[in-house]
Amino acid sequence: MAKAVLWDIGNVIVRWNPRTLFSKIFPDPAECDRFLSSVCTMDWHLAHDRGVSFEDNRKGLIARFPEHEAAIRAWGDRWWEMFSGAIPQTEAAIEALHEAGVPQYGLSNINQDTVAGTVAMSPAFRRLKGIVVSGEEGVIKPDPAIFHLAAERFGHAPADILFVDDSEKNIAAARALGFDVHHFTDPAALRPALEARGLL
Repeated sequence: MAKAVLWDIGNVIVRWNPRTLFSKIFPDPAECDRFLSSVCTMDWHLAHDRGVSFEDNRKGLIARFPEHEAAIRAWGDRWWEMFSGAIPQTEAAIEALHEAGVPQYGLSNINQDTVAGTVAMSPAFRRLKGIVVSGEEGVIKPDPAIFHLAAERFGHAPADILFVDDSEKNIAAARALGFDVHHFTDPAALRPALEARGLL
C-alpha cells in the first residue's frame, strides 16, 4: 500500500510543450511540425535532461542547420515560453496530501539549470520534501537507476511509493521495479486515484 507520492514535474505539475513557443516562431503548423520533428527533436533535447547545457547542446545542431540558428537558440533563450502554468488539479492534490501528512517527493527529467525557475511556478513545490533531478545525476527516466536512486534517497521501498508520471515508458519502468503507479493522462482522474489508495 502506497505511503508516499513521487511526482513527475513536466505535464503533471506544470504544463510544458515546445509548441507553446515554436508556434510563435513558425506560425504555419506544418513548418512547426517539421522543425520539431527534424531539428529540435525530443531525442536531441534529452541531452539537456542528462545535464548538458543549452549552449553546449546547440553547437552541433547549429552547425548542421545554420539556417535555423535563431530558432535553435530560442530553445534555451526562450525556454520559459514553453510553459503554460501549473495544473490546478495537481496543485490541489499536493495540498490535500500535505494536509493528510503524506510524504511527497519529485523525480524529473530536467536540466539542473532550470529547476529553480520551474519550482517557482507553483507554491505546491514547497510541499515536496526533495526532488531527484536527472541533470544533476546524469541519468534519466526510464533508466531503472534513477528510480532506485529516488527510493533510496527518500527512504521508502518502491512498493510504498505511488509514482505519478505522464509518460507511458516511465510508468512501465517504475511498475516493473515494484512501484505503485498512476499514468497521468487526465487531471480529473488524479484525485480518485489517490482516494482509491487511501492516500486521501
